[in-house]
Amino acid sequence: MSATRPAQPIKLYTTRLSGHGHRVKLFLTLLDLPFEVIELDMTAGDNRKPDYLALNPFGQVPTIRDGELTLFDSNAILVYLAKRYGDASWLPDDPLGAAAVQRWLSLAAGQIAYGPCAARLVTVFGAPLDHARAKQIAVKLFDVIDEELAGKPFVAGAHVTIADIAAHTYIAHAPEGGVSLQPYPNIRAWLSRVEALPRFIAMPSTKAGLLAA
Repeated sequence: MSATRPAQPIKLYTTRLSGHGHRVKLFLTLLDLPFEVIELDMTAGDNRKPDYLALNPFGQVPTIRDGELTLFDSNAILVYLAKRYGDASWLPDDPLGAAAVQRWLSLAAGQIAYGPCAARLVTVFGAPLDHARAKQIAVKLFDVIDEELAGKPFVAGAHVTIADIAAHTYIAHAPEGGVSLQPYPNIRAWLSRVEALPRFIAMPSTKAGLLAA
């Protein structure tokens, strides 16, 4: 249960198949916070309209509005929600625990974004990116973290943190980008542990990549 409650439902601007948006939606749900999803139609240019650009000048998703506060960038939103509404377990205060979480937030914005996320952008959305390179980055990343996860239940240590929330979605949906998870038993076991959390919600799957058949 969250430490406090918002005075009114948090507004989440996102799209149904955005992994970045799903991170935030998942964390809001795990914290059992009231929220309202405002679905943007990116193909219709909703994210480039003046009203939305006033909230997020980059025209990206997700964005949240919590009362008078407007905040964008999925990892920044996770940090805010953890500090504002969660208990200390989601984002530890001790130096080593905080550093362990930050390392995974950096991976989420780095190799995860350029690897499994980018590969899925190509197959699901037709993004003009180097698909082979994205898959190569994903495989190299998975080779490393599968070995690392052999010795711990969650990515930053013994208990779930926002690091798991930041990392989960695009790794779970890597097969949609053409990257198999079959060679990685420790990653698959970790995904199962995250998905067993109370109130977990999954992002919808698409028939793309390895799931197209």
